[in-house]
Amino acid sequence: MTNDDPHLKEVATASELLFQGNFLTARRDTVRLPDGHSATREYVIHPGAVVVVPLLDDGRVVLERQFRYPVERVMVEFPAGKLDAGEDPLICGQRELLEETGYRAREWAHAGAMHLAVAYSTEIIHVYFARGLTAGERQLDHGEFLDVFAAPVDQLLGWCRDGTVTDAKSLTCMLWLTQYLSGAWPLDWMTPHQANPAG
Repeated sequence: MTNDDPHLKEVATASELLFQGNFLTARRDTVRLPDGHSATREYVIHPGAVVVVPLLDDGRVVLERQFRYPVERVMVEFPAGKLDAGEDPLICGQRELLEETGYRAREWAHAGAMHLAVAYSTEIIHVYFARGLTAGERQLDHGEFLDVFAAPVDQLLGWCRDGTVTDAKSLTCMLWLTQYLSGAWPLDWMTPHQANPAG
């Protein structure tokens, strides 16, 4: 598999800024298609994010319930948050886990990354696992309201199956989690110092 497929590639010939917000940017590009014709592509530029799968010693996972305004419903999700400019994804994961749940983790493992909406967004989410959790005080941002709870993996899997959980990043994390627990997809665990020697 290669990313260098000239018979599929689209090349930008012009770009127009549609919207510049505090968080997101929207653009409309004109592209040259592989057959030489032109088309437009509207997309959102996103700073990227991290999602954390926190594993408790008793086998449960830490989750959140949070109202998501665009879909007008409370969603069950793994802890996550956007990257600050230039921020290392591991540092972001540690920060978000502490701020949203109050937990610190002894060990971390990078599972991979996912593109959340390839048709219209640049967003990439880095997936981290965390274990050896120690509970502490949450440090929620102003205007952030969410419930933190723990659930057995089998119960969470049932929620994914019955539609209780529909959040894409959390569904992807469940794929990683079930494969990890089965032994099919091993993880390389590190302490934060090993994973980020400069930190």
